[in-house]
Amino acid sequence: MTTRSLLIGVLLSGIAALSVGMTAGWLQAPANLMAAIPGAMSNPAITLPTILVAGLLDGINPCAFTLLLLFITALLAGVGSAGPEAVSAAQRKMMINGGAFIGAIFLAYLLLGTGLMQVSTTLAQNHLGARLGALLSILLGLWMLKDYYLPGVGPKLAAPRSIAGRVRGVNASASALTMFGLGALVSLCTVPCSGAVYIAIISLLALQENFAVSYGYLLLYNVMFVLPLVVILLLASSRAGLNRMARWNLHHRNRIKLILGGGVVVLGLAILATA
Repeated sequence: MTTRSLLIGVLLSGIAALSVGMTAGWLQAPANLMAAIPGAMSNPAITLPTILVAGLLDGINPCAFTLLLLFITALLAGVGSAGPEAVSAAQRKMMINGGAFIGAIFLAYLLLGTGLMQVSTTLAQNHLGARLGALLSILLGLWMLKDYYLPGVGPKLAAPRSIAGRVRGVNASASALTMFGLGALVSLCTVPCSGAVYIAIISLLALQENFAVSYGYLLLYNVMFVLPLVVILLLASSRAGLNRMARWNLHHRNRIKLILGGGVVVLGLAILATA
């Protein structure tokens, strides 16, 4: 291992140790140290732009993006094998099945987020739920940074290979119900890979006093999360466009991991510092 790799490993380990200490209360957060000062900061606020940007970035994370491209490619193969007179019907079925697939991802993610936010709210004493969620998001973010800077060290954060195999196995004969079930399975199995941003946002939402506003933000986040998937589905009739998106994903997936990982770590530390 080179000196650079060793320093990066020590830095990531140090951030992980700091996060654990802040979560457990061994290290006092600035908010707690300043609690006696009039006008000191309290719960960290969350803004609409934060939700919009975080949801959109999460929607183009490498795991979800790659699986959707595999899914669309498999559906296009069914369209391409159809005769000229059947292309319109095949494309219509592709849109229906694609909509079912994306709808399942939206509902599964929304239900999962609602459950996690409810648990975090229940554990609201001492902000335990928010701090645990922030710690988990930081650890996942550090894993992403490790994959970028130290790709040869340890396992990579990725969706299970079996899920990709199931997506590749999709064909034109699949029903909308089958696509809905596959979408739900994909969304749940890719949470470890794509859930770092989501968990950080849920931790932040759990600290807000108005549950209705928090739930509205959660709903909006999930809309933004599936928006890139909807755009890709609408553009799927253009094979040239699909190929360009596939090349973009191939060339930028590591950079996306770096941006998401760094952003999640900063957001998680900010939650721990103010919770």
